[in-house]
Amino acid sequence: MGAGQYSHMTQTKINFRKYKTPIILLIVFNVLAVSLWQSTGFALYLFLFSYIGTSIGVVGILSKNFPREKKQLGRRITQLLIGIILLVYLQFVLVENMQIEGFWLLLFMGIPGGAVLHYAIAKIFGPILFGRGYCGNACWTAMVIDFLPYKKSPGRIPRWGRFRYMHFAISLGVAVVAFNVFHYRPFTELGLAPTEVYWIIIGNALYYALGIGLAFWFKDNRAFCKYVCPITLFLKATSRLALLKVDVRKDACIECGKCDRDCPMDIQISEYIKQGTRVLSTECILCETCVNTCPTEALYISSKRDLGGKEYLREKSGTTKKVV
Repeated sequence: MGAGQYSHMTQTKINFRKYKTPIILLIVFNVLAVSLWQSTGFALYLFLFSYIGTSIGVVGILSKNFPREKKQLGRRITQLLIGIILLVYLQFVLVENMQIEGFWLLLFMGIPGGAVLHYAIAKIFGPILFGRGYCGNACWTAMVIDFLPYKKSPGRIPRWGRFRYMHFAISLGVAVVAFNVFHYRPFTELGLAPTEVYWIIIGNALYYALGIGLAFWFKDNRAFCKYVCPITLFLKATSRLALLKVDVRKDACIECGKCDRDCPMDIQISEYIKQGTRVLSTECILCETCVNTCPTEALYISSKRDLGGKEYLREKSGTTKKVV
């Protein structure tokens, strides 16, 4: 084999590794799109999941060639492409209640509607592949609050984290009462319940008001995610098994601390680098801020099996809280 041919093969291998994550997600979502279309006969599934996969894959591949200071622009484009279609098209055009209460109500009725499919793929079983990637790249609430000015967190306040679980319990309780006491059904014999559109409008308005309010109060764009978002209970459970996680090159780290300072979820990336392990925090939203801010490329996304749940989180006082 000639030197030129070997060089070409090596370059091809390097390029594949560079684009591996977006390529994997592009393939997975398009296979899912075709499978759901063939099994249900709904062309909407073909369009929707192919659109999501193509958005993640194509923008992800292109953004790999952006200058380092512009790489987060790729994530924001993906976030907008997916977030807008989930919010505007699914909820306001097709009138699919994608709020957590909508998920519970359809589950109680035994209807595998849009909300059930969305939660199953993005928030319950999907995180076994891509962790909390939905939070960093597709959430329509985060899509808006990420425009706010507080992109660097001052550190989290641990005791506030309990409100996420309280919110989850309240949402479940509201759905149980609505279903069993008031006999509310999102679908009736006459079709879609007209009140569903009000649920969508009011629910999203409350989430945006709360998300924006908390961001300004805590001076932290992701305060809503850390303290209030009820979806965390699903995500933190299955993202422990995530195939895709941030990995480290310990020998490349110069201990500049940029990854710790820039992480929007207050993860102490440097603690994982010291131990030579992948970032095993269930707070990681796979936004790749740490990857893109690292000046020596000591961080990257890898795909392998390990168990997450080992937490190193930066608190507002500047200390690190370790939770195993």
